[in-house]
Amino acid sequence: MSDKIGSHHLQRRAILYVRQSSPHQVIHNEESRRLQYAMRGRLRDLGWQEIEVVDDDLGHSASGAGTRSGFKRMVADVCLGKVGAVAAREVSRFARNSREWQQFVEVCRLVDTLLIDQEAVYAPRMSNDRLLLGLKGSLNEYELDLLRQRSLEARYEKARRGELVVSAPVGYLKTSGQLLEKDPDRRVQERILLVFRKFLELGSIRQTLMWFLEEELRVPARVDGELTWKRPRYSSFQSIVTNPTYAGAYVFGRTEHGSRYEDGQTRKVSRRRRREEWISLIQDHHEGYIDWERFEKIQKMIARNCLGGDQPGPAKQGAALLAGILRCRRCGRKLTVNYTGVGSRFLRYGCVRGYLDSGEPKCISFGGIPVDDRVGEELLRVVQPTAIEASVQANQDIASQQDAVLDALNRDLQAARYAVQRAQKQYDAADPENRLVADELEGRWNTALERLQALELRVAQHRSKNPQSPAATIDEFSELADDLETVWNDPNSDARLKKRIVRALIREVVVDVDNAAGEVVLVIHWQGGAHTELRVARRKRGSATRTPPDIIAAIRVLARVSTDRMIAGFLNRNGLKTGRGNRFTQMRVTSLRTYHKIPNYSAEAKVAEGWMNLTEAAAFLGLSSRTVRLAVDRGELPAEHPLHDGPWVFRRADLESEAAKQLTQRVHRQSQQPAVPDADQQELGFSGT
Repeated sequence: MSDKIGSHHLQRRAILYVRQSSPHQVIHNEESRRLQYAMRGRLRDLGWQEIEVVDDDLGHSASGAGTRSGFKRMVADVCLGKVGAVAAREVSRFARNSREWQQFVEVCRLVDTLLIDQEAVYAPRMSNDRLLLGLKGSLNEYELDLLRQRSLEARYEKARRGELVVSAPVGYLKTSGQLLEKDPDRRVQERILLVFRKFLELGSIRQTLMWFLEEELRVPARVDGELTWKRPRYSSFQSIVTNPTYAGAYVFGRTEHGSRYEDGQTRKVSRRRRREEWISLIQDHHEGYIDWERFEKIQKMIARNCLGGDQPGPAKQGAALLAGILRCRRCGRKLTVNYTGVGSRFLRYGCVRGYLDSGEPKCISFGGIPVDDRVGEELLRVVQPTAIEASVQANQDIASQQDAVLDALNRDLQAARYAVQRAQKQYDAADPENRLVADELEGRWNTALERLQALELRVAQHRSKNPQSPAATIDEFSELADDLETVWNDPNSDARLKKRIVRALIREVVVDVDNAAGEVVLVIHWQGGAHTELRVARRKRGSATRTPPDIIAAIRVLARVSTDRMIAGFLNRNGLKTGRGNRFTQMRVTSLRTYHKIPNYSAEAKVAEGWMNLTEAAAFLGLSSRTVRLAVDRGELPAEHPLHDGPWVFRRADLESEAAKQLTQRVHRQSQQPAVPDADQQELGFSGT
C-alpha cells in the first residue's frame, strides 16, 4: 500500500473510469476492455471497499471534440468531495487534450483526490506528482496528434494514388483490390443512365425529380450494403449528378470536417471544398456512366440554375419570358418582374434592387408584354431556317422518351417476375406442416404477385396511352414550319419550355428606356457572340386592358345583322374575351359599340342598307344555303365572315350583280335536268326463277 493513501481517502469511494475511443474498439478490442475492468482488483488491494465503475463513455473519444457524459458525472462527484480516488488503466483514458486534463488535475488537487493507474498512485497536492501528471497529459495530447497526423497522411498518400475507396456510390461495387466497377445489374445501370439523360433534357434536378415521380419510377439505393429500390428524392438525384465518380473519375477530399465551440459545447462542422482544394482528382480512373465533358456540362447547368450573381436562375412558372436575363444598362443590376391584374395576366419589369437593398433611386420600369412579344418575334426569325430540323429532332426525342419509360417499366417487370419465382421456390421448399414458416412464405409470394400484377397493368396503360407510331419525315414536317409562330403564341404553350429556349439562344438582354422617344431600347447578346438592338414603343397606360382591334372589327360587321345579345353569344361561342379577360355580355357589347361609335342594329336600317345573313341571302337568290356557301368559297359571291363560328354577312347589291344572276341561272338550269330514267332507257332484267 502506498504511503500517499490516507484513511480519509479510503473513507470515500473510488471511481474506476473505463473508456474506449470508438465503437469499432468496443466491438473488436475486448481484451483492452477486460484489462480496464480488472483495475477494480488493484483498487481493492489498495484498501477501497466501495468502488463505482463509470463506463458511460465507451465508444467516445477523449480528444475534446465530443461530449462525454460519464466524464462530466465523474468530475461533478469529485468536486463534491465524495471521491477519494479516480482510477484508470492509463491516465490517457481521462483526457487527451490539455484543457480538460489540467482542469481535472486542478479539481483533484483542491479536494485531495488521488489519481491511480496500473503503474503508480499520484497525489495532485504533491508538486512532483503534479509535474509528472502535467507531462503525461502533454505527452498524451502530442501522441494523439501525432497518431492522427500519421494516419491522415497515410490516407492522403493512398488517395493521391487512387487506391483508397472508402465506399462505392450506388451503381458501383467496391472490389477487393480497392477499385470501382459498375454494378452488374443492368436494371441499376439503365436507371442511373436515365437520371443523366432526363437531367440533360429537362435542365434541372427538380424537374428531373418531378418527371420520375410523375412516371412513378423508383431509383436504386444501398442500405446496409443491400440493394433496395425506393421513391426518388431530391438529395438522391443531387448526389448522382454532382458526383465525379459517375464520370469515371476518382475523387477524394471534397468535404472538409472541423469543429467549433458554440454554447459551451464543441460541435462538428463540415463544408464543401472548391475543386482546386480537393486532395485527389484522377480522371479516367474507372469506367464511367458519362464522359468528363458531359459531366462538366451538367455542373455548368446546375450553376446556372442557382440564383444570385450573374446567373439567370432556372426557368420557372410565369408568363415573363425574359425573367432572369434582363440587365439594366444604367446600374448593371438585374431587373425583377412583377405580376398584376386578375390572374396575374399583366407583367412589368423594373430595376428596383438598388432601391430595396440600399435605398437608391429606382432606375427604369416598363410593361413586359410588348417587350416579350418583340423579343419572341426576333427569336422566331432566328430559328425559322432550322425549324424543320428542330421539329424532326423534337419528334425523335419524344419517341425516345416514351421508349425510356417503357424500357424502365420492362426492367421493373423482369425484376418483379424474378421475385415471384423466387418466392414460389421458397414456398415450395418449405414443409407444409410447419404453418409458421409456410404462412409467412405464402404472404411474401402473394405480395410479389400483387407487385407483378400492378406493374403489368402499368405497362399496359402506358402502351395504350402512347401507341407506337411511325417516325415522321422531313416532308411531313415541312408543312408545319409556317405554324411555328402560331405554336409559340398559343396561350397553352408551356412557359417554362419557352424560357429554356430563350436561355439556350440568348445569353443576356441589356435594356434601357428612351424617355424622349418613348421607347424601350433592347440589346440582345446571343449565345454565339452576336448582338442585336431592338426598339419597342412603350405602351400607354391602360392599353393592356383594351379589347383587341379584330374583335372591334367583328362587332362592327355583326352589328349590321345581329342584336347586341346575339353578338355577345357569337363572341363567347368563339372563346373570345374582353381586354380585361371577361366574358361578353349584352351590356359589354353595347358599351364597346357606343365607345367606338358603331351604329346600333335596326331592322329598318338593315333592310334599307341591304344587309342579309346566309339564310336571307339564299332565300333572296332562290337557292339553298349550301349552294350559296360553296359559291362564296369559290369566290363567285362576296361575303364577310368575321368569326369562325358566327354568321355570314351579305350585301344586297352584291346579290343583284351580274355574277350572282349567272350563278342563279346556272344552278336552276342544272336542276331542270331529269334525275329519273326516261322511257328510252334500257333496263337490265334479272330472272326471278
